[in-house]
Formats: sequence, C-alpha cells, structure tokens
Amino acid sequence: MVIGVPKEIKDHEYRVSLTPEGAATLHQSGHEVWLESSAGQGSGFSDDEYRQVGASVVDSKDEVFKKADLILKVKEPLLSECHLFRPGQILFTYLHLASLPDVTKALLSSKITAIAYETTEAKDGSLPLLKPMSEIAGRMSVQIGAQYLEKIHGGRGVLLGGVPGAEPGRVVVLGAGIVGSSATRIAVGMGAQVTVINLDVERLRYLDEQYQGRIVTLAVSPSIIEKAVCSADLVIGAVLVPGGKAPKLVSRSLVSRMKPGSVIVDVAVDQGGCVETTRPTTHSEPVYVVDGVVHYCVANMPGIVPHTSTYALTNVTLPYLLQLAGDGVDRAVRSDPGLAKGVNLKDGKVTYRGVAEAHGLPFTPVL
Repeated sequence: MVIGVPKEIKDHEYRVSLTPEGAATLHQSGHEVWLESSAGQGSGFSDDEYRQVGASVVDSKDEVFKKADLILKVKEPLLSECHLFRPGQILFTYLHLASLPDVTKALLSSKITAIAYETTEAKDGSLPLLKPMSEIAGRMSVQIGAQYLEKIHGGRGVLLGGVPGAEPGRVVVLGAGIVGSSATRIAVGMGAQVTVINLDVERLRYLDEQYQGRIVTLAVSPSIIEKAVCSADLVIGAVLVPGGKAPKLVSRSLVSRMKPGSVIVDVAVDQGGCVETTRPTTHSEPVYVVDGVVHYCVANMPGIVPHTSTYALTNVTLPYLLQLAGDGVDRAVRSDPGLAKGVNLKDGKVTYRGVAEAHGLPFTPVL
C-alpha cells in the first residue's frame, strides 16, 4: 500500500504523523511512503532522514494525495484540503467530527473511509490512540493555566503552588479520565489545592487512594460543580464522550460568577467543550475573556511540543497502520472490532453513532 504523509497546516501544528523510524518499518514491510517536503521539520526530522529509510519526498501536497491509498495525518483535514481526497481513499487521523459539521459534510462528499484515532478501541474498551495526546494535553493544561494566571497575561496574579504565608491556588478538574488524571498529577506536583469532580465514583476512589488525601474528590452534581467552580482559580475541562459532543457542565451564568482573572483551560474543546462559553482558539490567538474570566481553548495543544508528541503518537498508531496497510480496510475491521469502531465515515455514510447524532444524520453500522 502507498501511505501519504502530508505536512500539517493547522495553526502552529508542528507534529508529523510518522517518524523516520516508522517510515522505515513500513518500507521494510513492503509499503511505500510518500512524504510532503518538510512535513517532519517541525518535529525535528529532516527530509533526508526519511529518504535514507526509503521514503519518497516530494514538494507537492497534491502529489502526495494522488499517489497515496492511505493518507496519514495528525489532525483533521481543513476544508482547503478536503477536495484533494478521492473516493475509496483511506484517511487515518484525529477527526473529532462531532464538532465539525462542514468538514464532516466535505468528507462525506468525497466518499472516503475516515478512521479516527480517538474512537479506535483496544480489547479492554480503552482508547489507545487518544491516550498519549490526552496525557500530554492534560499535563500541559496546568502549566498553561499557571501561565495565564499571571497578571501580565490577564490572570488573578496567583502562584499555583503558593508560598509560606500565602495559600496555594485552587484547581478544579472536571473529569478523571486520562486528561483529568494527567492534569491532577501536575497540579498536585506544583503544590496547588486540587479538586477533581467526576461521574464514576470508582475512578475517584482510585485517585483518592493514589494521592492519599492530597486532593479532594467529588461526585458530579450541579451544586457541587457550582460551588467548586466559583471558588477556583483554574478550571480544567477534561470531560470526554468518545466520538460525541462533550456535555456542558459549566454554564454561561456560572462563568459570570467566577472570580475575575480566573482561568478556564477547556481540553474538551475538540468535542465542543464542556463550558458553555468555550469556542476553539489557536496557538496564534490562544485566549479570550468572557465576564472577566480568561479562556484558553486551543484545539491542538500538543502541537507545540511536537518532538515529544510525534514519538508518542507514532508509538501507538504504527501497529494499526501496519494492519490497515497489510490487510486493507475491510479485512482489518472485520478482524478487529476495536478498529471498526474507529471508522467514522465510509462510502458517503456516517458509520459512528456519536457523529451521526451530533449532526442529525443517518447512522450506518460499518459491520
């Protein structure tokens, strides 16, 4: 199979979907890799590193799309790229289509098979291709929140770790999955006062045992969220509904009652966000202010730590890529039900229920 690796064009997206080592593995397995020139540069990989392992490097994005049977990306294609697809082609990437009606429509029209990293499941029901970027985004969320709490960035002027004689900052984490757990780890490490709110009490029990009283764990309810958010200096949105829209846990009214200069980092922005005032931002313009509250809602947070992110991503995607390239889509999804759940679109039909429900479109099972 011919695998195409185009250069990412989302704002300040420096990741690449395949390392030179990954390209070498594909080449050794009998597959071709066509790479758009400088696609790996942002992650620290030169074109020559790819050439040395057998990849073809070309200057034209159009040529990559024309040659490839499977397009391998990091982020969803922008509308300016969607016309490059052809019927029957395979796209393997993070899609997050539930919050992208225009991209969904364009990809449906192209009649490709679109496989989403974020809905592909392991045998235990976990999301192995989403996990590494969730870990990175969760860890980044606290350090970014700490930065925007600084007065020069519009924040309250709070040091999360505090100092003797001055209390630490208050961090509220909405969700206790991979993002929430990763955020909690960094917030505790910085010395903040941390409250984690989650629906699954067993997950809260696990975190409580792990941190031995250093965090507060609370079960979800409107009153609990209201009280915690209003007292917070930093709120981390870490709620996930695989493939579907995130629930709005924090209303516009509640945001208006938060402390002036407090910060919201909504990591759930890819799925529409769990805060009513969330809207996607970019690394070029990462924040905006609503009712005195600073909002950071960048949809590709790990893109600015690309060397780490690219290795973490390729480590988990490569086995699936080899399976797809070796067996083809139909055989691969029949043999792996978890991979089948990654198929969001196929032949002009929506094949993932969460995407269909988000856009009011018919749902067609892939199997």
